[in-house]
Amino acid sequence: MLVREGVRLVLQAQPDVEVVGLCVDRPGLLAAVAQHSPDVVVTDVRMPPTSTDEGIQAANALRVSQPDTGVVVLSQYTEPGYALSLLEGGTRRRGYLLKERVSDPGQLADAVRAVAGGGSVIDPKVVDLLVAARSAVRASRLRGLTPREREVLAEIAQGRSNAAVGAALHLSERSVEKHVNTLFGKLGLTDEPDVNRRVTAVLLYLAEQAGPGTGPGTGVPNG
Repeated sequence: MLVREGVRLVLQAQPDVEVVGLCVDRPGLLAAVAQHSPDVVVTDVRMPPTSTDEGIQAANALRVSQPDTGVVVLSQYTEPGYALSLLEGGTRRRGYLLKERVSDPGQLADAVRAVAGGGSVIDPKVVDLLVAARSAVRASRLRGLTPREREVLAEIAQGRSNAAVGAALHLSERSVEKHVNTLFGKLGLTDEPDVNRRVTAVLLYLAEQAGPGTGPGTGVPNG
């Protein structure tokens, strides 16, 4: 309750933000979104009824039922699995911030604005954890991508399908599929399911775009 009220006060203090509802559990959250159609939902990872990953479940459900509603997840957990689950369907209109890193009310408000605008904000610490074990090897492979493969990866990072990537780059869907399979191979992602390969490739791209020395709460724009 204290965290929920704190978030409400922070957001209500912003002149361009209106808080339309407060929710205590996943069913209440989904009902409120259906009623108000907000631009952005700010949710914890865990909430009733099971206090496991209801916030992630809600975000994934909203991707289907309310695709224009963005979701910013606040978490005290650096477990990479939560972030991967949130981003499996694409990074567009999604944010993942660690509570310990939101040291300034403006950081949360900026994340909400970025997600409302169609972008994404992923906590740099989470990105670091996701790529730390193989960062050196994979970074060298990322540098080995051709300019066209980088363009394709940049479009994938915006949550676009192969068909949408082709339309954006004036390529056939078949050509995009070939580029995608090639860049997956260069990144060493040949043995993973297609969804996980896309998510991992996007995270590597975002980590490179963030660059060294990215500060706490810094967002990586997407779109």
